[in-house]
Parts: sequence; C-alpha cells; structure tokens
Amino acid sequence: MTEKLRTIIVEDEELARNLMKSFLADNEAIELIAECENGFEGVKQINELKPDLVFLDIQMPKITGFELLELLEHRPNIIFATAYDQYALKAFDYNAADYLLKPYSKDRLDEAIQKVVERIQTEGKESDVAVKVSDFPKDEYLDRVVVKDRHKIHIAPVDAVRYIESMDDYVMIYTSEGRWMKQKTMKYFETALNPKNFVRIHRSYIVKVDEIEEIQQYEKESYIVILHDKTKLKVSKTGYKNLKNVLNF
Repeated sequence: MTEKLRTIIVEDEELARNLMKSFLADNEAIELIAECENGFEGVKQINELKPDLVFLDIQMPKITGFELLELLEHRPNIIFATAYDQYALKAFDYNAADYLLKPYSKDRLDEAIQKVVERIQTEGKESDVAVKVSDFPKDEYLDRVVVKDRHKIHIAPVDAVRYIESMDDYVMIYTSEGRWMKQKTMKYFETALNPKNFVRIHRSYIVKVDEIEEIQQYEKESYIVILHDKTKLKVSKTGYKNLKNVLNF
C-alpha cells in the first residue's frame, strides 16, 4: 500500500496506549490520527475522522468496545486488544481483522497490521464488523441498551425499557426516561432480551411484561394490550399465543 492506514487507538489504560504508540511509531503502514481513553470519545472521533483502522479495547468503563461498534456510522477495520481471552472467538465471529491478547509483542502487533493491509488490498477499506456485532446472537441476555442520539450517548438499563416498536431498519425504544431510535432489528431484540421479561406481541412490538395492565378483545380473535400509562398496542395471533405462554392464562 502506498497510503498509510489512518489509525485511532481506543484504550482506557494510559500505559497500554503508550506502549501501543511506541510499537506503532516506526511502522510505515500507520498514521496515528487520534487516541481515545473511553468509548464515548471513541465513537465521536471514529465517526468524525473516519479512520481506516481502529485498535479497540473491549472492557472499558462507560461503554464496552462491542457497544461502541453498535454506535458507529463509519465502518473501519477493527483490531481488538484486550487482556481477556474469552472474547477471542467472539472477535473472529464478528470478522475482526485480528485480536491481540495483552501483553503482546511488537512483532505480534506488526503481524496484525499486515493482516489489515492484506484485507484492504483484497476487500477494500470498509469493514462489516459493526454490522456483525449488531446481528450476532448474544451469549447472555442484555442488561442495558446503549443508544446514540445526535451528539449524546444514552445508557438505559433494560429494566427501564417499556416497549420497543419496529420502524423499518430501526427500532424506537420507549423507556421510563424518554424514547430513542436505534439501528437494530426486532429479531435482534427478540433474542437478546430475556423472554421471561419481554414478549413479542406483534411484528411491530416487543413489550415488557410488567408494563402490561390489561389485555382487551376488540374484534373476533383480535386483541390489544393496554399498558400502565394507557398506551394501547396491537396484538397479533402469534403475539396472543406468546402472551398466554408468558402469563400462563
């Protein structure tokens, strides 16, 4: 490659950032354009600066590396760097360019960069890691939802979610504190939320069970649910069966 890889480091530990910078200093393939000490800053810098490559820690305060990826509008190549080896398989399932297990050597870092160079030469600069993260089934149920709203990032505990509404390629998430739009599928949330607490009542709605105050029939084999705040939502035939299974009536 004649062009250098415009690169961002997202890492909360200063020592780890400094070590990586020292390893990258004489690598002719790299142009370091920013370093970020948390996921919030990482989302902002990646979307604004549009790097070719991001070195991304996974376990960070505020939001994780995986949650950061869900908020990106730009799609760079990703090399995960973390001290936790249990994420290795997940990183490759997400189609990350590589995975660095701390502590790693300069040679190992250079090897990872070479993989990115070769991938870009054959597949182009845009990566599908963020898409894979959004669509991949969760190993465990969500305990929070991270949403980007203009220049703000909101972290809503799942307990605060009242219901979710389908809006084409997006969903609207209604919480006790407001509503936010997120680029996710209903299928994703159907598998990612605990089925004991959330139920798919319609192709357009997933509802928190504790929010349901009443189920009403308004036509033959047609029902609606009424929530505690008197919101009314349609129930499909399949949704009614789901409600019966969850509520045992």
